[in-house]
Amino acid sequence: MQEAQQGQQGQQGPLAGVKVLDMTSVVMGPFATQILAGLGAEVIKVESPEGDNMRHVGPMRNPAMGHIFLQANQGKRSVVLDLKQGAAREALLRLAEGCDVLVSNVRPQAMARLGLAYEDVAARNPRIIHVSCCGFDQRGPYAARPAYDDLIQGATGVPWLAQQYGGGEPAYAPMTLGDRVTGLHAVYAVTAALYAREKTGKGQAVVVPMFEAMTQFILGDHMAGLSFEPQLGGPGYARLLTPHRRPYRTSDGHLCVLIYNDKHWHSFFNAIGQPERMAEPIFATHSQRALHIDAVYAEVSRLMAGRTTAEWRTLLDAADVPNMPMASPEDLIADPQHQATGFVHEIDHPSEGRLRTTASPTRWSATPPAERAAPAPRLGEHTLQVLRDAGLTEAELAALQASRACSQAAALQDAPTQTQAQAPTQAQTEGNRLCPAT
Repeated sequence: MQEAQQGQQGQQGPLAGVKVLDMTSVVMGPFATQILAGLGAEVIKVESPEGDNMRHVGPMRNPAMGHIFLQANQGKRSVVLDLKQGAAREALLRLAEGCDVLVSNVRPQAMARLGLAYEDVAARNPRIIHVSCCGFDQRGPYAARPAYDDLIQGATGVPWLAQQYGGGEPAYAPMTLGDRVTGLHAVYAVTAALYAREKTGKGQAVVVPMFEAMTQFILGDHMAGLSFEPQLGGPGYARLLTPHRRPYRTSDGHLCVLIYNDKHWHSFFNAIGQPERMAEPIFATHSQRALHIDAVYAEVSRLMAGRTTAEWRTLLDAADVPNMPMASPEDLIADPQHQATGFVHEIDHPSEGRLRTTASPTRWSATPPAERAAPAPRLGEHTLQVLRDAGLTEAELAALQASRACSQAAALQDAPTQTQAQAPTQAQTEGNRLCPAT
């Protein structure tokens, strides 16, 4: 791993010079490897001939370029290998010989059947960091079970918590919560393993399981009385589960307000001309407010209904009471903070035209990543060049292409273009042959 800010392929950032072999698809793995790419790593995305599943989920302008794929795969190069063929597997191992990290989110059992388990890859490259993002810790009875975001949300209590909070039917969080939480664990696992290798000279295998990652995430808030033995009450952090914890309805809309510590409460009651209310038992201390959180938030809800959103924002800002508007995705794009920082910005994609995307949320004083990542690749856009860089000869490349063990995207001027998304083929809907874990 090079320490220089500039690495191969003109990379820039704290991970410049690190090469990542990305065998992930859908959301969890691609989210993690895109963060690594954004930090300057060279990321080679290995796809099946059908491509990442998310290529085929619209809206899209052209086939195999779906919106989530475009958002989760910037800064990567795409190589198509049919790993059911031995020649493609050998080509992948040749790639792994020159890489620092291999990240997969297929079940470890599938990787073993392909001959790509840690021991197989380490035999060719002992310094490899082999990261397996999978459903479950491999030491438990669920080791071989498939895992998807919905299943992991359900198994770790998200729908139960939603039911406790809102009543009615249990519900999943309306985002790929398990995928993205686990993807962040994968990112720090990669960087920590690289740091360990710098000290020891040795690679290693790292397993990042969704079930355990989300269990830690959920129980960190909601272990509650179960933290103690014998237990002191049931599970659930009351402040997060009260039905009154929601954007407050004002006389003309909604506003998000968090009156949290003693200073905030004093400031709030002073601002509305009711300073004496801090003497009421349910408001007097943090412990009392937590004990009576339903009544506390219900009273704030009643008070908030008496003014407009603009009136409340002026009043609360002057009192330094935390508040923010309730935003939609469209509001986020137009938010003045994002407009000022360029966090949400537009790019020109060679085949997809003008796209809106987000930048890295981190800022670095000494090794800043590039301001703009390269656009997400077309399926197999870089196959031949990446394999040449790995040392394969023209004869070997010709043989791989002839057997369809690898494929290269058509030249851009020959690629089909359309203004509306086409329905995916049956082969596309079947998804990635590597059977992703999420």
